[in-house]
Amino acid sequence: LEKTKEEYTDGDQNHPSGSEKEDTISDGTSKCEEKADILSSFLDEKTHELLNNFACDIKEKWLSETELIGLPLEFSIGRILDKNQRASLHSAIRQKFPFLITVGKNSEIVVKPNLEYKELCHLVSEEEAFDFFKYLDAKKENSKFTFKPDTNKDHRKAVHHFVNKSLETFTGNPNVVITVRFREKAYKRGKRPLPECQEGNVIYTAFTLRKENLEMFEAIGFLAIKLGVIPSDFSYAGLKDKKAITYQAMVVRKVTPERMNVFNIRSVDDSLRLGQLKGNHFDIVIRNLKKQTNDSANLRERIMEAIENVKKKGFVNYYGPQRFGKGRKVHTDQIGLALLKNEMTKAIKLFLTPEDLDDPVNRAKKYFLQTEDAKGTLSLMPEFKVRERALLEALHRFGMTEEGCIQAWFSLPHSMRIFYVHAYTSKIWNEAVSYRLATYGARVVEGDLVCLDEDIDDENFPNSKVHLVTEEEGSANMYAIHQVVLPILGYNIQYPKNKVGQWYHDILSRDGLQTCRFKVPALKLNVPGCYRQILKHPRNLSYQLMEDDDIDVKMKGSHIDETALSLLISFDLDASCYATVCLKEIMKHDVLN
Repeated sequence: LEKTKEEYTDGDQNHPSGSEKEDTISDGTSKCEEKADILSSFLDEKTHELLNNFACDIKEKWLSETELIGLPLEFSIGRILDKNQRASLHSAIRQKFPFLITVGKNSEIVVKPNLEYKELCHLVSEEEAFDFFKYLDAKKENSKFTFKPDTNKDHRKAVHHFVNKSLETFTGNPNVVITVRFREKAYKRGKRPLPECQEGNVIYTAFTLRKENLEMFEAIGFLAIKLGVIPSDFSYAGLKDKKAITYQAMVVRKVTPERMNVFNIRSVDDSLRLGQLKGNHFDIVIRNLKKQTNDSANLRERIMEAIENVKKKGFVNYYGPQRFGKGRKVHTDQIGLALLKNEMTKAIKLFLTPEDLDDPVNRAKKYFLQTEDAKGTLSLMPEFKVRERALLEALHRFGMTEEGCIQAWFSLPHSMRIFYVHAYTSKIWNEAVSYRLATYGARVVEGDLVCLDEDIDDENFPNSKVHLVTEEEGSANMYAIHQVVLPILGYNIQYPKNKVGQWYHDILSRDGLQTCRFKVPALKLNVPGCYRQILKHPRNLSYQLMEDDDIDVKMKGSHIDETALSLLISFDLDASCYATVCLKEIMKHDVLN
C-alpha cells in the first residue's frame, strides 16, 4: 500500500504505523491492548461506552446479514484539538475495531462503518477480515499478510481483485495461497536513507514507451495491470499526444528489466520527474497535398516559403489543444479552475461528466452523475480507466462529501492532480499571448517582461532573469520580440506593467480568483508559476517533398492506394512546445482536423 505524506491534509488520518514486529499480524496482541488503553486514557467514560455500543450494533447487524437500517451511520468522538492525540485515537479505534473507519474534519473525529470490511467478509472468514484490516491499518513497510489456502481459482481471483485496490498481491507455491504486502516508502528526494534501509535498495527500470491513440494514463493503467504494480510506480518527464505515435522515456519502480517487454530497457538510479524533459524530436508526414491544389510547382513554392518563414520568425508558443482535451465536453482547465477555487465536489463531477457517446465509459459516468452511486459506477467502469476507478473507489469508501472528494483526489498521484491546475494556467497564458500580440504586435514596449538569458530553453527560470522594460528601453527598441515572456499564473511571478498586466487582473476577477494564492492546501498543491517565451523557433528543421509511394517505404507506414504528393518534415522543439502549433503556423490550417 503506497501512502505518502502528501496524501493527508492535517494528520487526522495519518496515524502512526505499527510497532517493529514480525511480518505477520498474529503477534500484535500486546500492541492491540496498548491501543485499547489509549481509548480509555483519551476518552471519557461515557464517550468510550457510546463508541463501544456503536461498534457492537454495527457488528451485530453485519453478523446477522442484515442492512444497517435504523442504526446511526456515524458516531462523533468530538473535537480533539491536539494533533498527536487525534492521530493516536485514529489508530487506536481502527486497531480495536477494524470494521470501522475514522474520518477527521476540522479537528473532529467521526467513526463510520467500513463497507469494504463487510465486502471482504463475503470473500473470506470474518476472523481473516478482522486480522487483515488490523494489518492494513498498521501500515508496516514491507510487511506481509497471508490468507488461508484456497483451491478455488475463481474465488482467489475475487480476493486478488479486492486486495489489489491498494496492495501488492502474489500467489504462493503451490498456487493456492494469496499473500499481500505493503510497498516500501519512497525516500524524500535529496535525503539519503537511513543505514538500516540501505540493504533493500529499490529497483528502478527505465524503458521507452511506444504508444498510439492512447492517453498516457490509460497506457500506464495497462502496464500496471500486466506487471502487478500500481500506476504511481511509473514516472515520466512529460505527457505525450494521444493521437500520435509517440516514444517516451519512462521509469518503473520495483520491476526488474527481465520482466519488461518494451524498448531501451536499462537500470537507473531514480524516478523521472516532470520538468526533466529537455525537448522532443518530431518526424511528421503530411499526405495528399495535391488535393489542396493542382499546381505542383506553386505548391512547392508555397511550402518552402511557409517553412522558411517559421524557421526565420518562429511561431507563437501556444499550448496545444491536446493539453485541454480537444473536442471534450469538459476541458481539463475547467477542472483545474474548480480545484483552485477549492470546489472539490464540482471538480469530481466535472471529471466524471460523460461525452455524448454510447460506450461503457460514458454510460458509467452518466450513471454516476444521475445517482452518485460510486460502488454501482465501479461495476460499470472498465478496468483500464485507471483514474476514474481510483476516484470512484475512494468515493465509495469516504462518501460524496467535501472531505470524501478531497480523499478521492488524493487517490491520484501528485503529478495528475497538479496537471489539471496547470491546464487552467496554460489556458490563461494562451489567452494572454493573444491579447499581447493583438494589443502591441511585434514591438517590445514599456512594461513588457523580457528574458535576459539567451540560452534559456525552458520555463523554469527565476525572477532574476526577467527584466521589466523601461520607457527609454522601449523607445530605443533595445529588445526583440523573441525575448518577451509572459507569466504563467502562480504565487511567485510578476506581471507586465502595461495593458497586459491589467488584463491578467481582470481575468482573475472574471474567474473568481482575485484572492487566490495559487496554493490548494487540501490537496497539497503549490503553484509558484513561471514564465514562457511568446515565440519559439524549431531547431534542426528539415523537410522533403515526396510521392506517397516513396514515403511509405521511407517511413514504413501503411500502403496508400492513390499516389499523391506528401511532405516529410522533421524538427526538434524545446520541452513544453507543441508540434501541432508549429505545423498550424506553417500550414495556416489546424492539422488535427
